[in-house]
Amino acid sequence: MNDPLLFLGFTTTPLELVSFLLALITVALNIRQNHWAWLFSIVSSALYAIVFFGARLYGDMSLQFVFVAVSVWGWYQWLHGGVAHQALKVSRLSDSGWGISVIAWLAGFVAIALFLKSFTDTDVPYMDGFLTAGSLLGQLLLSRKKLENWYVWIVVDLLYIGLYVYKNLMLTAVLYAVFVAMAAIGLRAWKKTLADAAQAEAVAASSRA
Repeated sequence: MNDPLLFLGFTTTPLELVSFLLALITVALNIRQNHWAWLFSIVSSALYAIVFFGARLYGDMSLQFVFVAVSVWGWYQWLHGGVAHQALKVSRLSDSGWGISVIAWLAGFVAIALFLKSFTDTDVPYMDGFLTAGSLLGQLLLSRKKLENWYVWIVVDLLYIGLYVYKNLMLTAVLYAVFVAMAAIGLRAWKKTLADAAQAEAVAASSRA
């Protein structure tokens, strides 16, 4: 699965190509709030762990295993994490939630970067650590259907493009460029979901008055 091949003019491997396609399906389903996205996320993450190991991106590799676990949890949350164990609805972070998220990202960055620098042979410990921590935050917010997950993914995916170009994972760099566009679409779609829900609630309230 690691023999080089050409795809759309890029040198890749069958393993990276399959991971690429599964990741695209995952984000497309996330935008539509389809819970089957988590199944594709689990498989894609497991395959990308192998790809990143080969590129010595150990933070990203380890993150994929965390993604597998979080995806199982996220799948349950989307189906049963709402009020009275019903399907979870899109919501926004509170001000305190924003603060906690920023602090968690920075703390995760410091811890992961120090670990990578001290115990691995990666040549990009700080960037890998920063983006690994941000990706974990984005995944957790996505699991709870927080609108702000899309803001996190836009920032993270933009930076990942440069990292993967540096690591010569060109197809994955292209994937993350597509992810930026898809995250913008997801942000707009989820904002519309919130607006529609607020409008429906307003109509219901006026009918009860």
